[in-house]
Amino acid sequence: MAITDLTTPLVEEEDVVNGSVDYKGDPVHRSSSGGWRSASFIIVVEMAERCAYYGIYSNLITYLTGPLGQSTATAAENVNIWSGISFLLPLLGAFVADSFLGRYRTVIFASLIYILGLSLLTLSALLTSLDVSAQWLVSLFFFSLYLVAIGQGGHKPCVQTFGADQFDGQHPKESIAKSSFFNWWNFCLSVGAVSSQLILVYIQDNVNWALGFGIPGMLMVAALFVFLLGRRTYRYSNRRNEKYPFMRVLRSASDAQATSSSKATQPRSSVQLKDKESSHRALLEQNGSIEDQKVCNEVEDAKASLLRLAPIWFSSLAVSITIPQSLTFFTKQGATMNRTIFPGFHIPAASLLSFVSASVLFLVPIYDIIFIPMLRSLTGKSTGITMLQRIGTGMFISAISMGIAALVEIKRLQTAREYGLVDHPDVTIPMSVLWLVPQYVLGGVENVFAIIGLQEFFYEEVPKELRSVGISLFYTSLGVGSISSSLLVSIIDRATRYDDNQESWFSNNLNKAHLDYFYLVLGGLSILGFTSHLYFARSYIYRHQRCDNI
Repeated sequence: MAITDLTTPLVEEEDVVNGSVDYKGDPVHRSSSGGWRSASFIIVVEMAERCAYYGIYSNLITYLTGPLGQSTATAAENVNIWSGISFLLPLLGAFVADSFLGRYRTVIFASLIYILGLSLLTLSALLTSLDVSAQWLVSLFFFSLYLVAIGQGGHKPCVQTFGADQFDGQHPKESIAKSSFFNWWNFCLSVGAVSSQLILVYIQDNVNWALGFGIPGMLMVAALFVFLLGRRTYRYSNRRNEKYPFMRVLRSASDAQATSSSKATQPRSSVQLKDKESSHRALLEQNGSIEDQKVCNEVEDAKASLLRLAPIWFSSLAVSITIPQSLTFFTKQGATMNRTIFPGFHIPAASLLSFVSASVLFLVPIYDIIFIPMLRSLTGKSTGITMLQRIGTGMFISAISMGIAALVEIKRLQTAREYGLVDHPDVTIPMSVLWLVPQYVLGGVENVFAIIGLQEFFYEEVPKELRSVGISLFYTSLGVGSISSSLLVSIIDRATRYDDNQESWFSNNLNKAHLDYFYLVLGGLSILGFTSHLYFARSYIYRHQRCDNI
């Protein structure tokens, strides 16, 4: 027999990607599937989706305080609640994907809901622009808005996880590419966000809202088309032997808790015997076959997913609470300032968000191409720094950002007093809007470290079959943070408005408000979150380390 006859089967076996199948359900080959080729389709889809999403989110507070006539505090609360629910719904989307439909089908159904919501949103804006005044139009607007949130809830956890699934974490080269994937994913998302914040916001402010909401709908139609184009190249998770993994892990956690509770009432010898029996059963599936030795047993997986991640999740809320400010109060501040960038051009206040995305565009290549290789040579780690170190750095930057925001607001209020504009909120304050740029840029730096770090952390630190749920845990952090921000605004608004003659920190007349105090409160919360993160990160053991020790 020729040597080639002996080696060919080995080469073919190495080319097969374990745990994945092609669109026909057959074993998938590394050379003809996945990798950056497949991920490129998915990244383009997410760029279009982010452009559509930020086309709504970036300027939402302006629409609420403008055409819908809401107060600043009420509009900020509505934006934060909608944003919070939008980020909480991915948990439901991940459950549906991991337990029933799979990620690919969930993305398709979610995209259709997304498109329907954007279409109805466009209709409500069109009728409002035609001076059709009716309460049902407001109801239609919010119904459409939350339909968009439902669509995003199915889209977000599945698209990003499906993109990361195109890289085999057990393969040396592809595991490095997977780590870079999260960086370049956010880089391309920022391209979509910048495009939206510069172009769509300008259309909404200077042309009309209906067109500004209609373009995102067209983008989502195009995104769905591109996603379907890549169907033949994708790697799909082989879940034939993993029916309802989400429920399986929850059941394991429940069984573990019941076992733990029963130990207190049993003799020590009995407990030891049952523990020994349980450890043997944990290594076996229902059909009696031994599980992959690299995979932790179900009880340990449940603990890792539900218990070990909890402290990091809670500490990350401090960052999540600060993020909505750039889409609410930062925008309202910018609207009061001199927005002339050059003669004849006034930048829309919501377009200032582009500085966040632009800083991400600038920093991600530097981080991935220069910073990480440099740290890799110093630390010997393939990622340069650990995921928790990256997250902690972002938390510290978040605190600095809030401190600078407070100082800039103090300067803005002082300028309003110097020029006698305290009682003239509609008059532009002679202070350049570029004073706000540092806090926006630091928001981008915070994204590069904390946000991308949290995405990678929650993806890697859950069982493989629950990675959609892992990504959704990241989004629930953003969601709870956004809702917490809304509650904080509501509580402070009521607490600081003693009577009808007392202006609250969030007065409609920002020249009489005290956003500087609010930013200092958020800065204090950021420091508290950073401190708690340091405490919990010191004792955290990563999933791959726990599995290696079993």
